[in-house]
Amino acid sequence: MKNKKTMTLAQKINILRAAVMGANDGILSVAGIVLGVAGASTSNFAIFISGIAGMLAGTVSMAMGEYVSVNAEKDSQKQAIENEKLALKDNYDGEVDYVRQKYLKKGIKPTLVEKAVTEMMNENALKTMVRERYGFNLGEFTSPYAAAIVSMISFPLGSILPLCSISFFPRSIKVVGTFIAVIFALAVTGFSAARLSHANKLHGTVRNVISGVITMLVTYGIGSLFGH
Repeated sequence: MKNKKTMTLAQKINILRAAVMGANDGILSVAGIVLGVAGASTSNFAIFISGIAGMLAGTVSMAMGEYVSVNAEKDSQKQAIENEKLALKDNYDGEVDYVRQKYLKKGIKPTLVEKAVTEMMNENALKTMVRERYGFNLGEFTSPYAAAIVSMISFPLGSILPLCSISFFPRSIKVVGTFIAVIFALAVTGFSAARLSHANKLHGTVRNVISGVITMLVTYGIGSLFGH
Protein backbone atom coordinates (compact mmCIF):
# COMPACT_ATOMS: atom_id res chain seq x y z
CA MET A 1 0.00 0.00 0.00
CA LYS A 2 1.39 3.39 -1.01
CA ASN A 3 1.70 6.14 1.56
CA LYS A 4 -0.36 9.23 0.92
CA LYS A 5 1.75 12.12 -0.26
CA THR A 6 1.89 14.77 2.44
CA MET A 7 2.03 18.50 1.76
CA THR A 8 5.31 20.31 2.17
CA LEU A 9 5.66 23.23 4.59
CA ALA A 10 5.53 25.70 1.68
CA GLN A 11 2.29 24.15 0.40
CA LYS A 12 0.73 24.26 3.88
CA ILE A 13 1.69 27.92 4.27
CA ASN A 14 0.13 28.76 0.91
CA ILE A 15 -3.11 27.06 1.94
CA LEU A 16 -3.09 28.85 5.30
CA ARG A 17 -2.49 32.14 3.53
CA ALA A 18 -5.48 31.49 1.27
CA ALA A 19 -7.58 30.78 4.38
CA VAL A 20 -6.49 33.97 6.15
CA MET A 21 -7.01 36.15 3.08
CA GLY A 22 -10.38 34.52 2.40
CA ALA A 23 -11.52 35.31 5.93
CA ASN A 24 -10.14 38.83 5.65
CA ASP A 25 -12.01 39.45 2.40
CA GLY A 26 -15.17 38.01 3.92
CA ILE A 27 -14.95 40.35 6.91
CA LEU A 28 -14.22 43.45 4.85
CA SER A 29 -16.55 42.80 1.91
CA VAL A 30 -19.64 42.01 3.97
CA ALA A 31 -18.85 44.77 6.48
CA GLY A 32 -18.76 47.25 3.62
CA ILE A 33 -22.07 45.97 2.25
CA VAL A 34 -24.05 45.89 5.50
CA LEU A 35 -22.72 49.24 6.70
CA GLY A 36 -23.52 50.80 3.35
CA VAL A 37 -27.08 49.51 3.55
CA ALA A 38 -27.29 50.54 7.23
CA GLY A 39 -26.37 54.05 6.20
CA ALA A 40 -29.19 54.07 3.67
CA SER A 41 -31.88 52.16 5.55
CA THR A 42 -32.94 51.27 9.07
CA SER A 43 -34.58 48.03 7.94
CA ASN A 44 -32.93 45.07 9.65
CA PHE A 45 -34.35 42.76 6.99
CA ALA A 46 -32.79 44.77 4.15
CA ILE A 47 -29.44 44.87 5.94
CA PHE A 48 -29.49 41.14 6.67
CA ILE A 49 -30.53 40.11 3.15
CA SER A 50 -27.87 42.32 1.57
CA GLY A 51 -25.27 40.76 3.86
CA ILE A 52 -26.36 37.23 2.96
CA ALA A 53 -26.28 38.08 -0.75
CA GLY A 54 -22.80 39.54 -0.38
CA MET A 55 -21.65 36.47 1.52
CA LEU A 56 -22.91 34.06 -1.15
CA ALA A 57 -21.58 36.09 -4.06
CA GLY A 58 -18.22 36.62 -2.37
CA THR A 59 -17.88 32.95 -1.49
CA VAL A 60 -18.30 31.86 -5.10
CA SER A 61 -16.09 34.68 -6.37
CA MET A 62 -13.27 33.92 -3.92
CA ALA A 63 -13.33 30.19 -4.61
CA MET A 64 -13.26 30.65 -8.39
CA GLY A 65 -10.63 33.37 -8.13
CA GLU A 66 -8.32 31.17 -6.06
CA TYR A 67 -8.84 28.23 -8.41
CA VAL A 68 -7.98 30.28 -11.49
CA SER A 69 -5.00 32.12 -9.97
CA VAL A 70 -3.42 29.01 -8.45
CA ASN A 71 -3.90 27.12 -11.72
CA ALA A 72 -2.22 29.96 -13.59
CA GLU A 73 0.73 29.89 -11.18
CA LYS A 74 0.95 26.10 -11.49
CA ASP A 75 0.96 26.32 -15.30
CA SER A 76 3.77 28.90 -15.26
CA GLN A 77 5.83 26.69 -12.93
CA LYS A 78 5.33 23.69 -15.20
CA GLN A 79 6.43 25.78 -18.18
CA ALA A 80 9.52 26.91 -16.26
CA ILE A 81 10.41 23.26 -15.63
CA GLU A 82 10.06 22.43 -19.33
CA ASN A 83 12.21 25.42 -20.24
CA GLU A 84 14.88 24.29 -17.81
CA LYS A 85 14.86 20.75 -19.17
CA LEU A 86 15.62 22.14 -22.62
CA ALA A 87 18.29 24.48 -21.25
CA LEU A 88 20.06 21.61 -19.48
CA LYS A 89 19.92 19.54 -22.66
CA ASP A 90 21.19 22.30 -24.97
CA ASN A 91 23.62 24.13 -22.70
CA TYR A 92 24.45 22.12 -19.59
CA ASP A 93 27.75 23.90 -18.96
CA GLY A 94 26.09 27.30 -19.19
CA GLU A 95 23.50 26.28 -16.60
CA VAL A 96 26.21 25.03 -14.27
CA ASP A 97 28.03 28.33 -14.68
CA TYR A 98 24.83 30.22 -13.83
CA VAL A 99 24.69 28.51 -10.42
CA ARG A 100 28.44 28.92 -9.95
CA GLN A 101 28.33 32.66 -10.60
CA LYS A 102 25.30 33.10 -8.37
CA TYR A 103 27.11 31.63 -5.39
CA LEU A 104 30.39 33.41 -6.16
CA LYS A 105 28.54 36.74 -6.05
CA LYS A 106 27.55 35.90 -2.48
CA GLY A 107 31.21 35.96 -1.51
CA ILE A 108 31.66 32.23 -0.98
CA LYS A 109 35.13 30.83 -1.60
CA PRO A 110 35.58 29.48 -5.16
CA THR A 111 36.69 26.05 -3.94
CA LEU A 112 33.57 25.65 -1.79
CA VAL A 113 31.37 26.92 -4.59
CA GLU A 114 32.83 24.44 -7.06
CA LYS A 115 32.34 21.56 -4.66
CA ALA A 116 28.77 22.57 -3.78
CA VAL A 117 27.72 23.15 -7.39
CA THR A 118 29.19 19.84 -8.53
CA GLU A 119 27.41 17.93 -5.76
CA MET A 120 24.05 19.63 -6.37
CA MET A 121 24.14 19.17 -10.14
CA ASN A 122 25.23 15.55 -9.86
CA GLU A 123 22.48 14.81 -7.36
CA ASN A 124 19.62 16.41 -9.32
CA ALA A 125 20.46 18.98 -11.98
CA LEU A 126 16.86 19.86 -12.83
CA LYS A 127 15.87 20.34 -9.21
CA THR A 128 18.91 22.52 -8.61
CA MET A 129 18.35 24.73 -11.64
CA VAL A 130 14.61 25.20 -11.02
CA ARG A 131 15.30 26.21 -7.43
CA GLU A 132 18.20 28.53 -8.26
CA ARG A 133 16.76 30.13 -11.40
CA TYR A 134 13.03 30.24 -10.63
CA GLY A 135 12.85 30.07 -6.84
CA PHE A 136 10.58 27.07 -6.27
CA ASN A 137 11.08 23.37 -5.64
CA LEU A 138 9.98 20.53 -7.86
CA GLY A 139 6.70 18.97 -6.77
CA GLU A 140 5.69 21.87 -4.52
CA PHE A 141 2.63 22.88 -6.51
CA THR A 142 -0.24 24.29 -4.47
CA SER A 143 -3.45 22.41 -5.22
CA PRO A 144 -5.98 24.74 -6.91
CA TYR A 145 -8.78 22.57 -5.52
CA ALA A 146 -7.48 22.91 -1.95
CA ALA A 147 -7.06 26.66 -2.33
CA ALA A 148 -10.59 27.00 -3.73
CA ILE A 149 -12.16 24.88 -1.00
CA VAL A 150 -10.30 26.72 1.77
CA SER A 151 -11.43 30.08 0.36
CA MET A 152 -14.99 28.80 -0.02
CA ILE A 153 -15.00 27.96 3.70
CA SER A 154 -13.02 30.90 5.09
CA PHE A 155 -14.88 33.69 3.26
CA PRO A 156 -18.32 32.96 4.78
CA LEU A 157 -16.73 32.34 8.18
CA GLY A 158 -15.21 35.81 8.02
CA SER A 159 -18.53 37.22 6.82
CA ILE A 160 -20.37 35.95 9.90
CA LEU A 161 -18.81 38.55 12.21
CA PRO A 162 -20.04 41.76 10.53
CA LEU A 163 -23.34 40.11 9.61
CA CYS A 164 -24.06 39.06 13.20
CA SER A 165 -22.81 42.36 14.62
CA ILE A 166 -25.06 44.52 12.46
CA SER A 167 -28.00 42.15 12.99
CA PHE A 168 -27.88 41.57 16.73
CA PHE A 169 -26.37 44.68 18.32
CA PRO A 170 -28.97 47.09 19.73
CA ARG A 171 -30.09 49.71 17.22
CA SER A 172 -28.35 52.52 19.13
CA ILE A 173 -24.90 50.95 18.85
CA LYS A 174 -25.14 48.57 15.89
CA VAL A 175 -23.07 50.72 13.50
CA VAL A 176 -20.38 51.63 16.03
CA GLY A 177 -20.36 48.11 17.43
CA THR A 178 -19.89 46.63 13.97
CA PHE A 179 -17.07 49.07 13.26
CA ILE A 180 -15.26 48.02 16.42
CA ALA A 181 -15.82 44.28 15.88
CA VAL A 182 -14.57 44.49 12.29
CA ILE A 183 -11.50 46.51 13.27
CA PHE A 184 -10.56 43.87 15.85
CA ALA A 185 -11.07 41.05 13.32
CA LEU A 186 -9.03 42.86 10.64
CA ALA A 187 -6.21 43.33 13.13
CA VAL A 188 -6.15 39.57 13.71
CA THR A 189 -6.18 38.66 10.00
CA GLY A 190 -3.66 41.39 9.15
CA PHE A 191 -1.27 40.12 11.81
CA SER A 192 -1.75 36.51 10.69
CA ALA A 193 -1.15 37.32 7.01
CA ALA A 194 2.01 39.28 7.85
CA ARG A 195 3.31 36.44 9.99
CA LEU A 196 2.73 33.85 7.25
CA SER A 197 4.43 36.11 4.71
CA HIS A 198 7.35 36.90 7.06
CA ALA A 199 6.50 40.59 6.68
CA ASN A 200 6.53 43.34 9.29
CA LYS A 201 3.67 42.37 11.62
CA LEU A 202 2.93 45.89 12.88
CA HIS A 203 2.87 47.39 9.39
CA GLY A 204 0.74 44.53 8.06
CA THR A 205 -1.76 44.85 10.89
CA VAL A 206 -2.03 48.64 10.74
CA ARG A 207 -2.31 48.63 6.93
CA ASN A 208 -5.12 46.08 7.04
CA VAL A 209 -7.02 47.97 9.72
CA ILE A 210 -6.66 51.33 7.95
CA SER A 211 -7.87 49.91 4.63
CA GLY A 212 -10.86 48.39 6.44
CA VAL A 213 -11.73 51.62 8.25
CA ILE A 214 -11.58 53.58 4.99
CA THR A 215 -13.77 51.00 3.24
CA MET A 216 -16.39 51.07 5.99
CA LEU A 217 -16.42 54.87 6.21
CA VAL A 218 -16.82 55.24 2.45
CA THR A 219 -19.63 52.69 2.12
CA TYR A 220 -21.48 54.00 5.17
CA GLY A 221 -21.05 57.56 3.94
CA ILE A 222 -22.38 56.74 0.48
CA GLY A 223 -25.33 54.88 2.01
CA SER A 224 -26.11 57.82 4.28
CA LEU A 225 -25.86 60.27 1.40
CA PHE A 226 -28.31 58.48 -0.86
CA GLY A 227 -30.48 56.77 1.73
CA HIS A 228 -33.53 57.61 3.76
